Amino acid sequence: MSDKAEIRVGDKVIELPVITGTENEQGIDIRQLRDQTGLITYDSGYKNTGATSSSITFLDGEVGILRYRGYPIEQLAEQSTFLEVAYLLIYGELPTQQEFSTWNEAITRHTLIHEDMKEFFEAFPRKAHPMGVLASNLISLSTFYPESLDPDREEEKINLTIKRLIAKISTIAAWSHKNSVGHPVVYPKNKYNYTENFLNMMFSVPTEDYEPDPIVVKALDQLLILHADHEQNCSTSTVRMVGSSRSNLYASVAAGVAALWGPLHGGANQEVIQMLEQIQADGGNMQKWIDKAKDKNDPFRIMGFGHRVYKNFDPRATIIKKSCDDVLGKLGVSDPILDLAKKLEYVALNDDYFKERNLYPNVDFYSGIIYKAIGIPTEMFTVMFAMGRLPGWIAQWKEMIANKEPIGRPRQIYTGPTERPYKPMSNR
Repeated sequence: MSDKAEIRVGDKVIELPVITGTENEQGIDIRQLRDQTGLITYDSGYKNTGATSSSITFLDGEVGILRYRGYPIEQLAEQSTFLEVAYLLIYGELPTQQEFSTWNEAITRHTLIHEDMKEFFEAFPRKAHPMGVLASNLISLSTFYPESLDPDREEEKINLTIKRLIAKISTIAAWSHKNSVGHPVVYPKNKYNYTENFLNMMFSVPTEDYEPDPIVVKALDQLLILHADHEQNCSTSTVRMVGSSRSNLYASVAAGVAALWGPLHGGANQEVIQMLEQIQADGGNMQKWIDKAKDKNDPFRIMGFGHRVYKNFDPRATIIKKSCDDVLGKLGVSDPILDLAKKLEYVALNDDYFKERNLYPNVDFYSGIIYKAIGIPTEMFTVMFAMGRLPGWIAQWKEMIANKEPIGRPRQIYTGPTERPYKPMSNR
C-alpha cells in the first residue's frame, strides 16, 4: 500500500499519510484533514476510527490472535499468573523474580480498605447492584488518598495508586457481595495469593479458615488473565477519554466500571445464564430454542456465541474451555442450568448451521458457566470482569498520560433545527 492516501473534495486533492503499526496494521492519518478542508469524518460508534496508538495489546479478529505486549494469550494463560500479567501490561515487560516479589508483597499489603468505608457498604440498599457499589467505592478511594488527584505527580506516587487499586478492588468486590446477602465481611489474609484471597473473602465466614480448591483457583486466575485487556473497547476507551481531561486514576477507572456495566459490554456472560434460565423455565427443550435461533424471523438469539471482533473463533474461549471442563468435573455440580449449557455447547460445536457462521462458544459462554459452577452470583459476573480488566485500564491510562495525549473531543454532524427566533411563552 502507498504511504499516502488521497481525498478529493471538489476540485481539491488532499494527501494524507498512511501510518503502519508493528504488526503491519495500517491507517490513514486524518489529523490535518479539518485544517486543510474544514471537513470531519463521520464514523458512528468509532468502528473505523483509531483514536490512539498503543503498545499494549495486539488483536487480530480475522485469525483469532490476542497478544499482551507481544506475548500470546495462550502462553500467558497457561504459564503465568494474573498478578504477573498485570505487571506486564502496566510496565511493559515481564517482571524478574525480585520485581515480582516486591510487586506481590506490595499488593498483598494494600488489600485492606479504610474502616470508614464499611459505612459506605452499610448505607447501600441490601439489593444494590454490586457494579454500582464497586464504582462508587472505587471513586471514593480518591477522597481517602487526595495525593492521587494530580495525574502528573511523580512516578513513585502513581505506582502506589496502581498497587492500591489492584489490591483493594478484590476486597471491595467481595464486600459488595457480602453486603448484598447480609453476611459479615471477611477481611483479607496475607497467607493467600491474590485469587485465593478473593475466594476467601467471597465464600468463607470470619470464624473459619478457607481451603481453596487449586482447580477453581487456576480457572479463576485464567479468567482474570483472559479479561485483562482487549484493545480499545468501550470501557477502555472510556477510561482513556476520562483520563485525557487529567482526571485521577480512581475516577477514570470508576468510569470504566460504569461503561462495562452495560449489557452490550460486560453483561454478556450474565446474559448467557439468564438465557439458560429462560430455556429451563420453558421446560428445558433445547432443540426448540435452537430452532428459534435458526429462524431469521424469530427475535431470539443465543447468547455467548460468536464475537463482534473475532470473526473466526475467540482464542480465549479455546483456553478456558478446558478449565471449564476441569471445574465441572472436579466439583461435580448438579445443576440443570449447567446441564443445558453443555447440551448447547455440543450442538454449537457439531451443528453445520453454527459452524458455517462461525458461531462458536466465546469466552463469555464459558466464563458464565464457571462462575455459576463455583457459586458466584449472576449479578457479580460483571464485577469479575471489572477485576480482570483493571490492569488493562491502568496500563491504558498510564500510556495515555505518558504520551501527553490531548483531551478527547469528538466532533459531530449537527442535524437539529436551523436558526429560529425565540418567542415569548404567551405567543407560542
